[in-house]
Amino acid sequence: MAGNRWLRDRLPKLWFARRAVRRFMPGEDVESALKAAEAFKADGIATMFTRLGENVSQASEADAVAEHYFGVIDTIAARGLDGEISVKPTQLGFDFDPDRTLVHLERLAERAAAAGGGTVWIDMESSAYTEQTVALYERLRPGHANTGLCIQAYLRRTAADLQRLLPLDPSIRLVKGAYAETAHVAYQSRHDVDANFVALAVSMLEAVRSGRTVRIGLGTHDVGLIEQISAHATALGLEKTAIEVEMLYGIRSGEQRRLAREGYLVRDLIAYGEAWYPWYMRRLAERPANVIFALRQLLP
Repeated sequence: MAGNRWLRDRLPKLWFARRAVRRFMPGEDVESALKAAEAFKADGIATMFTRLGENVSQASEADAVAEHYFGVIDTIAARGLDGEISVKPTQLGFDFDPDRTLVHLERLAERAAAAGGGTVWIDMESSAYTEQTVALYERLRPGHANTGLCIQAYLRRTAADLQRLLPLDPSIRLVKGAYAETAHVAYQSRHDVDANFVALAVSMLEAVRSGRTVRIGLGTHDVGLIEQISAHATALGLEKTAIEVEMLYGIRSGEQRRLAREGYLVRDLIAYGEAWYPWYMRRLAERPANVIFALRQLLP
């Protein structure tokens, strides 16, 4: 459904779809996202902002996205928020001009550093972009330490990618992965994905123990996995702050606050923008409970 153009053009116009999406995003405009971040600040929860949309087709569109994020970075600093941004490469013209995308990311990182040092995250898209995106980060990271990369535990190649990235002392956001991929490319069972998620997280913790500077973000709502990985950190002699818990807006908010109270670093990813349809479909696909919630929006 996420890739169906007919549904993408029609479903977002329906009232029940617009009501259902409010669970996962506070609004379509950036001001709604910023106000939500201010509410999280009181609970000691940091934030990450991402403007939805991908695969722009013109340089002017990519330039406009970059300018938008410049404004977000400045507003984050002006409001005193512990906020960062996450950008899809194809929002910045990656499909037709990778060098221009790199320049945009360099400028965003420089702007973020000047505004207080927040990280500029490169989001990972489907497996068709994985190799190019890893290579993009390899070009970006040496000169811009305040940049990070999202990697996906369901891809079979990710363990090798991580070993390739560790010498860069990277910032890594580890997620399970939400795009539809073939069995040749990605693990298909939840058990296999979870097992790889833990193995990848432990590899990063072991790198930290050995002296590497690796920022580890765990992008999952599975509190059991988080606590399992935290136990590994403790066994390695590391503090629970060796990991950062990163969850989506509107999901397990109570657990986010509990983990923050218990001393974990917690960051809530707040999405916004009009191009929410494919992103929202992927959120529904992640858990059956999300589909049930969406269906309930049909009721008064």
